[in-house]
Amino acid sequence: MRSITHSESKLSNKFRHLSLNWTMFKENKQEIKADAETFSPAEIIMRTLVVLFLVAVTSAEALERCAWARTLRDAGMDGYRGISLANWVCLTQWESHFNTGAINHNRDGSTDYGIFQINSRWWCTDGSRSANGCNIRCSELLTDNVGLAINCAKRIVRDPQGIKAWVAWKDHCQNRDVSSYIAGCGL
Repeated sequence: MRSITHSESKLSNKFRHLSLNWTMFKENKQEIKADAETFSPAEIIMRTLVVLFLVAVTSAEALERCAWARTLRDAGMDGYRGISLANWVCLTQWESHFNTGAINHNRDGSTDYGIFQINSRWWCTDGSRSANGCNIRCSELLTDNVGLAINCAKRIVRDPQGIKAWVAWKDHCQNRDVSSYIAGCGL
């Protein structure tokens, strides 16, 4: 049996969301038609575009966040080393905004890669001097196949510093209510 990729899951959820919105539209079209008679055609077009834009923007963020949370859960990250799923989602929100292709250069000459912003000095190799604790090339952390990145994050939290290795987690998630990061995801 073929497993569903993160991208396929995200796409499936978007279609499910669009289908639900279309069903709601069809059920309420009489009310919409009555309201439309009070607006000019230009106003109707403008209002429709604004509503569609707002729906697209808000649903894309929620679907991406929730799809990522499900991916983390399915990879065994919820409760891994005592770290809640909400903390992992919070960490990756602040490190990369859930961007698997994120790259950031640090003042010390090292570079952070991928959705977890894994550092080249300690955890992966990019051709510069590295401890390469995860035994991977940094470029492998930049794909939508997040399995290697998740395994490396698991390796990082096994060190004594644990999740505190991530500055963004300390600055934005530690000792805070992070439940909102998985709210509405059905997890």
